[in-house]
Amino acid sequence: MTTSNNKRSSMKPWAVMLLLVLALILIIGGIWGFNTYKMIQGFKAMGVPKQTISTTQAAEQEWQPQVHAVGTLRAVRGADISAEVAGVVESVPFTSGSSIKQGEPLLSLRSGDDLARLNSLKANADLAEGNYTRDQALLEAQAISQAQLDNTAAILKSAKAQVAEQQALLNKKNITAPFAGTLGVRNVDVGQYLQPGTKIVTLQTLDPIFVDFFVPQQSLSQIAPGQKVDASSDTFPGLKFEGEISAIDAKVDADTRNVQVRATIKNPQHKLLPGMYANVNIDAGNGAKYLTVPLNSVTFNPYGETVFVLTTAEQYKAEHDAKAKAEGTAPTPDAAGGPPQPEGKQLVSKQVFVSVGPTRGDQVAILKGLKVGDVVVTSGQLKLQNGTAVEINNKVQPLNNANPTTVDE
Repeated sequence: MTTSNNKRSSMKPWAVMLLLVLALILIIGGIWGFNTYKMIQGFKAMGVPKQTISTTQAAEQEWQPQVHAVGTLRAVRGADISAEVAGVVESVPFTSGSSIKQGEPLLSLRSGDDLARLNSLKANADLAEGNYTRDQALLEAQAISQAQLDNTAAILKSAKAQVAEQQALLNKKNITAPFAGTLGVRNVDVGQYLQPGTKIVTLQTLDPIFVDFFVPQQSLSQIAPGQKVDASSDTFPGLKFEGEISAIDAKVDADTRNVQVRATIKNPQHKLLPGMYANVNIDAGNGAKYLTVPLNSVTFNPYGETVFVLTTAEQYKAEHDAKAKAEGTAPTPDAAGGPPQPEGKQLVSKQVFVSVGPTRGDQVAILKGLKVGDVVVTSGQLKLQNGTAVEINNKVQPLNNANPTTVDE
């Protein structure tokens, strides 16, 4: 009897311990279940997580094919005026930056000594001419020989040649405008001694003005003399200067495979100056329709270009399940215990591969992968993946101009 009671008393601590362990497991499980329940309720209270994006619709636009180039402006007639002979500057009658007509004086060098020598040579020439006239009369009277008359004639020719030479030297000391144009900044002063070749002032004809540029040989079939062009410069944002192609070089550069083209641009206000660079656009061929989107909406990858378009959750799920069925893979799984998934008419993102065409301004042409009216994501793509719920905010949009202009800030 005593032995039986001892056994029952020795088993009681183990039973109590087991009960305590079971109770502890139930308590921990209850706490975990309660926390899981609260988490699920929290997810449900938050609703479907959404990413904020901006969008636009893919639309067709008429694009005029163009040849673009960067050229250098050059005067139709331009020269740095300089003296051919040395001398001291006596007068500079022009004003820097003024317009001048052909033949108007620009500079005079001191010429007193040269004028005196010219007068002396003219006197010698007059004397030689008188001697020649007398010798002609003497020859007719057979008072002298023909050889003596020939010698007198040679002396007369030499005297006249010296007069012409001195007159030419004197003329070089009075410099005039070789053509009409606009003068630059004066580089000499009265009293200064000039060496031959010293620049006095630049003279440029500014209206019209040339723009020289290069195009690749592939563009030769798209351009021809007389074709309309327009030029622009960041010096004058928003202004376009019209003109036409005046010449195409007769040879293609063998190193670059480019050909030089010259266009004549109207410049009535003399805004464009030689030496400036200009952006040149040439309309080439007939216009064509392209499906366009902003360049920012396209993601360029080594494996291809993609855009994100918007669709509804139910349509996305239906398309995904249909594709999975066709490929024999699992359909879209239903989330359990996680954040709520987009359903019904909720907008979601879908990544689409596209083939891009030419670009123009802020836009790019889409040749394949989109259709007119598709809603395309223009910003916020980095936050997206297939099936992400989105919220549209189009208060700020990326640039989407086919012909952007520089804004002068």
